[in-house]
Amino acid sequence: MNGKLSSGNFPFLFGRLFFAHVFCAIFGDMSNGFPWVSRYPYGIPATIGPLEYENVIELLEVAVEKYAPRVAYVNMGRSLTFAEIDQLSTQFAAYLQFGLGLTKGERVAIQLPNVLQFPVALFGCWKAGLIVVNTNPLYTPREMEYQFNDAGVSAIVILENFAENLQSIRSRIPARHIILTSLGDMLGPIKGTVVNFVVRNVKKLVPPYQLPGAISFRQALREGRSMRLEKPHVDAEDLAVLQYTGGTTGVSKGAQLSHRNLVAHNMMVTHWFRPYLMAGFKEDIMITAIPMYHSFGLTVNGLLMYASGVKNVLITNPRDIPAFVKELKKHRFTILTGVNTLFNALLHNEEFQTCDFSQLHGAIGGAMAVQDAVAIRWEQVTGKPIVEGYGLSETSPVLTCNPLDGKHKRGTIGLPMPSTELAIFDDHGNRLPQGQPGEICARGPQVMRGYWQKDNDGVFFHREWFRTGDIGIMDSEGFFKIVDRKKDMIKVSGFNVFPNEIENILAMHPKVMEVAAIGVPDEKSGEAIKVFVVKRDASLTEEQLKAYCHENLTNYKVPRHFEFRKELPKTNVGKILRRALKEEHAARA
Repeated sequence: MNGKLSSGNFPFLFGRLFFAHVFCAIFGDMSNGFPWVSRYPYGIPATIGPLEYENVIELLEVAVEKYAPRVAYVNMGRSLTFAEIDQLSTQFAAYLQFGLGLTKGERVAIQLPNVLQFPVALFGCWKAGLIVVNTNPLYTPREMEYQFNDAGVSAIVILENFAENLQSIRSRIPARHIILTSLGDMLGPIKGTVVNFVVRNVKKLVPPYQLPGAISFRQALREGRSMRLEKPHVDAEDLAVLQYTGGTTGVSKGAQLSHRNLVAHNMMVTHWFRPYLMAGFKEDIMITAIPMYHSFGLTVNGLLMYASGVKNVLITNPRDIPAFVKELKKHRFTILTGVNTLFNALLHNEEFQTCDFSQLHGAIGGAMAVQDAVAIRWEQVTGKPIVEGYGLSETSPVLTCNPLDGKHKRGTIGLPMPSTELAIFDDHGNRLPQGQPGEICARGPQVMRGYWQKDNDGVFFHREWFRTGDIGIMDSEGFFKIVDRKKDMIKVSGFNVFPNEIENILAMHPKVMEVAAIGVPDEKSGEAIKVFVVKRDASLTEEQLKAYCHENLTNYKVPRHFEFRKELPKTNVGKILRRALKEEHAARA
């Protein structure tokens, strides 16, 4: 390679690695009065240079060469070393290749929570030259059917707890092969048997199902042991993942992430995480509560930590906060990733405050805005900050992150990754100057080529700038701030109101635990603001909240409607679903 990455056969994403500095589009040009930033924190290069590996398979091979005897993953008390993960994933790849006859480029859905089977299946698919289709285990049959048909999956790896849903759509999807696994399958013969018995017969978490012809995950590994994997030729432009997302418009779409995207992304975040992963500790321990089927869990918790030799503790059910905290107490963890709601839930658990934070470098927040009240309280309890970043499934996902050397700016999403350009555009594709709010657009080697088998008109400005759908601004130091999702903006009497601002203010009230704000139809003002509140203190009243809002918000931003809830609808990652609240309100109207 010549020291510069090209976009191969994707002309609308040309030239995504740039010269000696990240300039122009990140910080604008000098003629527009934009600030020039030529140096990143703690010596991070402005560009990542040529790809270190042609594909993700090479990245995995180098990692096992470096860290073979180290523990790679821990789940439910069972540990697997890098060498064991490599061996098991090779067996799985061989079975996919010869046992099932799958060929390069076919799609395999992985529908698993954070269990040891996940990295084995994931790496095995890649080693066999297959494309992974990450699938949320909590999908309804309708959502599964749509995704499996849209991706044209040839095989599905699924936890038996969700097999009943698969049974109901089996005749309407293209998958020829089903591989079933149980929670205890990788925990050893004794513990695994006990766990499976309890899950099936005591907790009754496995509804009855019938999937004739399905093969067990353990049988696939046994048969793969006697097969010899033929390493496929996989180049940088081959697809590695179809990461399904709501996208910026319309129905769920598969973001096409290539091996180039994932390798380049890994190089970027490796540079950025250097202070956390090279801090002189004998053993770094990542707590992975974010599901690995989520793009952040996949590439940061999964690939980055594996490539860096970090022990990865997989949390299967982070919503069970008492059990989660009990697991945290077993480890002197150094890194934790999560979302605002997870951090908030941990802070409201008294046992969490007695955890050992002595080795903690810090926490990384993403997927939704980290509220000031949560960030402040987290630092008080742990002594370390939550550092906020930003990205999307379509961008592998990280686009920006705050510096990890103590120079972060609370309330911002930080600076762009190396070799990444961000700019603010208006609705017509015109660049806006620093300080003006508009849609954040991005280009870089981690940005997808487009959505799988979809019309990509409107997805990019000028055929190269990916439109994120988020409204943001850039400050005088080059830090970006998310104002809100474009589609969630509320219009009150012609004024733009952003739910994030309302939620951030109300979250500061000492009696509020969680809050969500939406716009609802109103005859006088077009839309009115409605907030849904989960109380921290049962004595909280609507009058108290109204008074607090009038003290902290201009009149048109004060919510007109208040509704108290015991809980708010969330995604499996923990992101609050404003859309579900809007739909519910519309149904009752």
